[in-house]
Amino acid sequence: MSLKESQDRVDEWVQQYKMGYWKPHEIFARLAEEVGEVGREINHQFGPKKKKAGEEEHNLGVEMADVIFTLCCLANSQGINLNESFDRVMEKCYGRDKDRFEKK
Repeated sequence: MSLKESQDRVDEWVQQYKMGYWKPHEIFARLAEEVGEVGREINHQFGPKKKKAGEEEHNLGVEMADVIFTLCCLANSQGINLNESFDRVMEKCYGRDKDRFEKK
C-alpha cells in the first residue's frame, strides 16, 4: 500500500466524524506521544528497561503504525501528499547523499 493510499484510508475514517482533523499542534503533540511509545517499546525489547510484572504487552509494529497514522492525519490536514514528499527525500538519498556513507 502506498503512503497516499494510507492517507486516503485515514481520511475516509476521519471524515465520518463531525470534528474532522485536530489542529496541527494537537496532531503534533499526539505524534510526540506515539513516537514515545515506539521508544518505550524498543527500550523494553532491546534496552535495559524491561517491562514491569503485569504490564501490558505491546507490538512494536502496531506502535510504529500509530506513528504513520498520526503522520497521515497531519499531512491530510495540511494538504500534503506524502508519496510526493517521500519521493523528494529519496531523490536526496540517491543524489546529494549517495556517497555520504561507506558502501558494502
